[in-house]
Amino acid sequence: MSRTQSFYLSRTLFYIVLAIIFVYIVFPFYWAFRSSISPDGELFVTPVHYWPNVPTFDHYAQVLGDGQFVRALGNSAIVAGASTLLSLFIGTVGAYALGRFHFRGRLVVMYLILSMTMFPSIAILGSLFDLVQRFGLYNNLLSLIITYLVFTLPFTVWVLTSFFQSLPKELEEAAYVDGCTPLETLYKVMLPLIAPGMVTTGLLAFIAAWNEFLFAVSFTQTPDKRTVPLAIFQFATTTTGGYEIPWGQIMAATVIVTIPLIFLTLIFQNRIISGLTAGAVKG
Repeated sequence: MSRTQSFYLSRTLFYIVLAIIFVYIVFPFYWAFRSSISPDGELFVTPVHYWPNVPTFDHYAQVLGDGQFVRALGNSAIVAGASTLLSLFIGTVGAYALGRFHFRGRLVVMYLILSMTMFPSIAILGSLFDLVQRFGLYNNLLSLIITYLVFTLPFTVWVLTSFFQSLPKELEEAAYVDGCTPLETLYKVMLPLIAPGMVTTGLLAFIAAWNEFLFAVSFTQTPDKRTVPLAIFQFATTTTGGYEIPWGQIMAATVIVTIPLIFLTLIFQNRIISGLTAGAVKG
């Protein structure tokens, strides 16, 4: 086999593998959208219809006409946004201390923070539930904001620490020569440089909080405190009384709650790409 034939064969195999991966990733989203616009009678027909004969948006109208689901969207936005902002605020200060200062016990603290990301959520659910009840936060959105920090904050600190460590030490020294305090150096010099990392970690923390289910179902009770994963889960009982699962409405709700995440990713895609690569190389 000549070099040219080998080149074209390798490129063909590469694009075939790429197409398989693309279909594998995109097909579930396509099927969810297809199911959301299919009439109930076409959801389980055989042979399978990969596109409905008569597309309908009735499922979207039913979902958006449900006041409890719309309320859940607002609750998720509040909880995910607040927990993400708190994670970035606290995590940035903590990561700055761990990444730029050397003190006794620093590695112990870093590995302790890393170990917090290894525990499954259900392992600490009982202790968190006890604390939530003791502080009178049960069935309160504040309980979700605080408990979501358990998994968003360690991730934020650990990732941003690598970004701070990658910055040249001369930047700090120049800021100190100009009379800046450590906090002024963080605010005026460091934050603009690690903005891609903050966007990346913030978006990932937001997605994790937006999709969280276990704490939401454990710490809330009334419909007005539900978040979107719990609202979607409750469709089977609140919409049809439990006798039939309304897959059309569930898929429509799934598409609706995914749209904000897609828009955020598209808006910040350049910073996300920079953030995923900048912290990997030390300056």
